[in-house]
Amino acid sequence: MPVNATLKRPRIDRRLFAAAAIIFPLIVLAGFARTYYLKTFFHTPPLASMLVHLHGILMTSWVLLFISQVWLISSKRIRTHQRLGLSAIAVAFLIIVVGFFVALRAAKFGAASTPPDIPRLSFLIVPLTDLFNFGVLFGAAIYLRKKASNHKRLMLLTAINFLPPAVARIPIGSLQALGPLWFFGFPAALAVIALTMDSWQNRKINKWFLAGTLFLISSFVLRLALMGSTAWMLFAGWLTSWA
Repeated sequence: MPVNATLKRPRIDRRLFAAAAIIFPLIVLAGFARTYYLKTFFHTPPLASMLVHLHGILMTSWVLLFISQVWLISSKRIRTHQRLGLSAIAVAFLIIVVGFFVALRAAKFGAASTPPDIPRLSFLIVPLTDLFNFGVLFGAAIYLRKKASNHKRLMLLTAINFLPPAVARIPIGSLQALGPLWFFGFPAALAVIALTMDSWQNRKINKWFLAGTLFLISSFVLRLALMGSTAWMLFAGWLTSWA
């Protein structure tokens, strides 16, 4: 293999993750500007509770952590990256716990984020699956933290996993009218594009990246198939009784 090709691939690899560190926060901002970040300027309804505000703070912290970690790696500050990773574990735990109770309360008492044409108990499967996916992908990333090539690709998928709520809120009527085809299809397409680019650059498919991508996309399909089922409605009703 030519030396220049070997040197070029790490640069292209860094560009992929640098692009993710830019696109991820921009999509989050575009989706949540009206209802959270810039809500003062849009006069949207106040947040339902301090718990929802805490959820917003934690999710924002995750976005900032993702950006910081990508920058630290690109600037070769590995030690700082590893130390910051410890705080990421704590933030991830809080995201799951707080997000779980925010989702339960929204399903039981209603929330502006719940689509008006979908029963609240049915929709509960969407945020809970997001949290489950996050736990699985982040847990795998931590388990494989000593294998940087696997770790960073799984961390990229944790970011893509959190895109559907933001994508669904982007205030473009023609896109919102597409429903799941848009807010699940767009993140799925990003995951496939990232996997394809990564495989082309490295001349091989990273098995963890492939497994994580398939896991993420299959979860989009599975929740749509199960959300109106009797089994899910009974389970969701039992869960919300604890809210």
